Amino acid sequence: MAPVTPQEIVLVASGDLRLAANQNCWAAQQAMEAQLSAALARQGYSVRRAHPYDPAKQHGFIDSQKMGMDVFRGIDPHQPLIVAESVWQYSHHVLAGLTTHQGPILTVANWSGQWPGLVGMLNLNGCLTKAGVTYSTLWSEDFTDEFFEAGLRQWLREGHVAQDASHVKSFAAATIPSADEQTGRAFARRLRQHKAIMGVFDEGCMGMYNAIVPDELLHPTGVFKERLSQATLYASMRTVTDADAQQVLDWLLAKGLKFSWGTDEATQLTRAQTLEQCKMYIAAVRLAAEFGCDTIGIQYQQGLKDLTVASDLVEGLLNNADRPPVYSAAGQELYAGKALPHFNEVDECAGLDALLTYRLWEELGLPGETTLHDLRWGELYDTGEGEEFVWLFLISGAAPPAHFVGGYQGASSERQPPMYFRLGGGSLKGVSRPGSIVWSRVYVMDGKLHCDLGVGEAVALPAAETERRWQATTPEWPIMHAVLRGVNRNQMMARHKANHIQVVYAPYEAKAHQACRIKAAALAELGVEVHFCGDVIGTTPAAAKAKHQLLSLPG
Repeated sequence: MAPVTPQEIVLVASGDLRLAANQNCWAAQQAMEAQLSAALARQGYSVRRAHPYDPAKQHGFIDSQKMGMDVFRGIDPHQPLIVAESVWQYSHHVLAGLTTHQGPILTVANWSGQWPGLVGMLNLNGCLTKAGVTYSTLWSEDFTDEFFEAGLRQWLREGHVAQDASHVKSFAAATIPSADEQTGRAFARRLRQHKAIMGVFDEGCMGMYNAIVPDELLHPTGVFKERLSQATLYASMRTVTDADAQQVLDWLLAKGLKFSWGTDEATQLTRAQTLEQCKMYIAAVRLAAEFGCDTIGIQYQQGLKDLTVASDLVEGLLNNADRPPVYSAAGQELYAGKALPHFNEVDECAGLDALLTYRLWEELGLPGETTLHDLRWGELYDTGEGEEFVWLFLISGAAPPAHFVGGYQGASSERQPPMYFRLGGGSLKGVSRPGSIVWSRVYVMDGKLHCDLGVGEAVALPAAETERRWQATTPEWPIMHAVLRGVNRNQMMARHKANHIQVVYAPYEAKAHQACRIKAAALAELGVEVHFCGDVIGTTPAAAKAKHQLLSLPG
């Protein structure tokens, strides 16, 4: 790479590993880079792309770790650098180079739901955070708004962007009701004493370095990994009979789950694909029981995607307490009446969170079905109480039917997009019902486990607005319209250290606040550094005391 002038900014773009995804999304990346280049030009700078468009591949992304290392060898390590993302990207493609880059780093995403650019950037941010790499981050719809331009100016002049973190307060510095603290800490001590097993069907999905919890950080929580192989899962699927798979499908049909079946294997969901997913579901439960797993995660990408159908329908069923029964060879029902919490894309941070949440909610007498979602996108919308920022949480199918309006009867299974899922398979799609939620994210920072958590509400939007949002993102996937209390859009984006966010319901607002406080105490007892984000009532000695008394119920 030729020497860069002081008025040039080097740009790299990490992409997918899957060729079809990179090709389909390249036009959006080009449009985003043009807007970003214009914004830099207004500040007197030009862009120097560190890697060209590849006419053979028909895209201009860094599409492997090896390519990323080659590209970074040609970049002056002291040069200011922008990582521009408008698509889902594999963070390990650029992580190696960024770990040794000494100049200012800025991650940038376009504010669009079309492709998961925001999701990709948040994943990269989480990876950089875990790796201890200093970076700044920005996002914009058209790269002309004052928030973006002010942040860009600051980065160009000072090498960093200051972000508002006034919504964050440390659990260690907060006071919560003693009964809540005792409940949470007692639960955590039992979990740590009894211990639990996290079944991991291959680590490191899609380069998600942030999703791997080092064993030495996980073990003090009482959770230990059972490292399993997706090859074992696939082999076990081959032993499941057609009759057993048909029984699962019949159970789902009787519950009212709708399947969008067609006949073209390449572009449509077929009955054969669904039956293959039923075999995967049975195999996953049996293997989990064989190894005594309390929670499991299936990578699917990469490996299984070249052998069999998508795992997402399976994941949604596992996360639901009411699910098709699976029996051992001796005829015993496995995990009877229980969910088997599944963490999508083997995100072990989400796995720890899901296990703790499900068990804690059970002890509190609450339905504990939980799932992660991608923090995909969002817009302002008038929900009836004036305009609020309504996030669009979306995941590829792991959400449980218990979260949906109408449960199984409100759910459908649609073929996963061919560019990501060549061999097909269906999602578990639905609209999350209105209600109070507790949200959270476990992550690794400074060599320690941390957790951000807060409260919010899943809101109902008109059917036409829900459909508009689906069509602006991925219409085959389950959706949640979420309002987070006391956290605005830019605060959330600046603070969040992952592409994923964990959600669980509470029966009413006061209970959500109480459960959030108890969960925080449990995490703290396990050695996790906990941070309340936004409005969590009852988390300071005196603030919001009056409202806390209004919302709280005795006991």
